[in-house]
Amino acid sequence: MALIDHIRRCNRWTPSDFLPLMVGDKLLGLVRPETALYLSDFPELFVEHDETIGLSDHYKTAADRTAAFRPIAERLALEGLIDRLRDEDYRVVTRWGETPLMQIDRAAVGLLGIKAFGIHVNGMVLKRREQDLQLWIGKRAADKTVEPGKYDNMVAGGQPATLTLLENLEKEAGEEAGIDPSMVKRAQPVNVITYCMEDGRGLKRDTLFVYDMLVPEHFEPKAVDGEMEHFSLMRRGMILNMLRDGFSFKFNVALVLIDFLIRHGFLTPEEEPDYADLVTGLHTRLD
Repeated sequence: MALIDHIRRCNRWTPSDFLPLMVGDKLLGLVRPETALYLSDFPELFVEHDETIGLSDHYKTAADRTAAFRPIAERLALEGLIDRLRDEDYRVVTRWGETPLMQIDRAAVGLLGIKAFGIHVNGMVLKRREQDLQLWIGKRAADKTVEPGKYDNMVAGGQPATLTLLENLEKEAGEEAGIDPSMVKRAQPVNVITYCMEDGRGLKRDTLFVYDMLVPEHFEPKAVDGEMEHFSLMRRGMILNMLRDGFSFKFNVALVLIDFLIRHGFLTPEEEPDYADLVTGLHTRLD
């Protein structure tokens, strides 16, 4: 298979199957028509228009909207329209950095096609004797709801509403890989990856903040909270071969690794015919 297949996999959706969820004249989310019809049963929070559904102006504060949506989310979970609630809220914004309009449980984000954000960390080891840059790769636990048993970044996670990116990075690094906060300071922000992917019930409009973290040669991440089975140190050539051989990596992790291989000169336009499409494909417009 070609590397570009990973990009296409994460950007496979049919726009005509979704209706805009608006706030004023700004696109807030994208929902299926049946979801829009369901939400219209709650007119104090959602208002149906011609071919769109909008956020009502009945509630004046983010806190009031958040409180009003909670019983809706509980009903969605009870009726099986979303997975069980995660008790972790995400910001509802049209773009990163805005003051949130409200917060909703992360289980409902995809159903509403709301923009979601996350962090991914490339755990790098420079083997000085071989002058070879290698990556720590985790293997996801078999009981994970999403992509069980697939390979993953050393650290990754969704971005909760209550944490800064750095606070979330420290939390996920400690919980998933046993990394001390002092080592987290080595992480450097290097890129932002975006994709838009249909997931059956809704749409994942995701933005990934990507970090490179150079860790000591003697360091080894530990599977702490059970989300990972174990970690393996992999050469870049092995990672590239795995990407070319199939979908052994979690869908969005493949994008992060392609970006890593490009930025560190392991994928070049001379050797990779889809190089230009790979670079542009990592930055899908979400509006």
